[in-house]
Amino acid sequence: MTVLTTAAAAAVAFSSQAANAAPSEKPSKDEVKTKVDKLYEEAEQATEKYNGAKEKQEKLQKEISTIQDNVARGQEELNELRDGLGLAAASQYRTGSIDPSVQLFLSANPEDYLDKASTLDQLSSQQVEALKKVQEKQRELAQQRAEASEKLKDLASTRTELGKKKKEVQGKLSSAQKLLNSLTAAEKAALAAEQSRASRASERDALDVDVPPGSGRAAAAFAFAQSQLGKPYVYGATGMSSFDCSGLTSRAYAAAGMQIPRTSEAQSQIGTKIYSTSQLKVGDLVFFFNDLHHVGLYAGNGQIIHAPRTGTVVRYESMSTIGGPFMFGVRV
Repeated sequence: MTVLTTAAAAAVAFSSQAANAAPSEKPSKDEVKTKVDKLYEEAEQATEKYNGAKEKQEKLQKEISTIQDNVARGQEELNELRDGLGLAAASQYRTGSIDPSVQLFLSANPEDYLDKASTLDQLSSQQVEALKKVQEKQRELAQQRAEASEKLKDLASTRTELGKKKKEVQGKLSSAQKLLNSLTAAEKAALAAEQSRASRASERDALDVDVPPGSGRAAAAFAFAQSQLGKPYVYGATGMSSFDCSGLTSRAYAAAGMQIPRTSEAQSQIGTKIYSTSQLKVGDLVFFFNDLHHVGLYAGNGQIIHAPRTGTVVRYESMSTIGGPFMFGVRV
């Protein structure tokens, strides 16, 4: 009876503690926002890795296709050379003028036979030239097939990496969505209002100041980005209905007639680096965070146009509110 009484008392105490703890276990709106922003940042990091793997996959596929086409054409040329040697051998057989060199025409591996110096003396210069062409084509095809084999292995590895990065991005976004779903309708509305106010303020700051435009292609790239304002962020997207950060910048410069790399890290390696914000011009690429996983286009007055993250749209934003440090700009 004592045991039962003690157990009952403990159960009541535990229930009371759980009831008292329950309200504090639910994170506040600001705590949720902080956690969600962190998850979105991690998702964007993974997105840039995903973009890099996807770009590599597409490049490998093109290279493999080219090699395979070359191998197919090379095999046809080799078959034609062998057919020519076979006709010559058949002609010698019909005329009864077979000599040891006929073995070269019929050999599956003429290179071995040519290694014998005595045989070379028995061949005409035309026959030697024909056999050397066969040898050269065989070596070329073997090299191309080996190259294709290595690239196919690399492609398989890249596809595996691509799948992992895609799952990582989706996992981060799913976790962020679960956190957002834990908010009440009023909390969700308050967060949306905060984001809307910040976006409108940044747009006013960018438009209220007379900023000298960038020149040439930078101006054209910036004009393209302006025309995309309001389109949603989607990881891996390069337009025209949606963008991620480097998808927007690469598409903007493509619209200006200049092909730049797909990922933010690769984009940071082109052009002239600018470390002072006072030296930035409209249309310059601007990079944030130590690993350079975020990029936008400078809009003047400390503002940028960018595709921030999932749940947002292409918009103006102050460089001071990006969430990570400004590293440098690049004038393409």
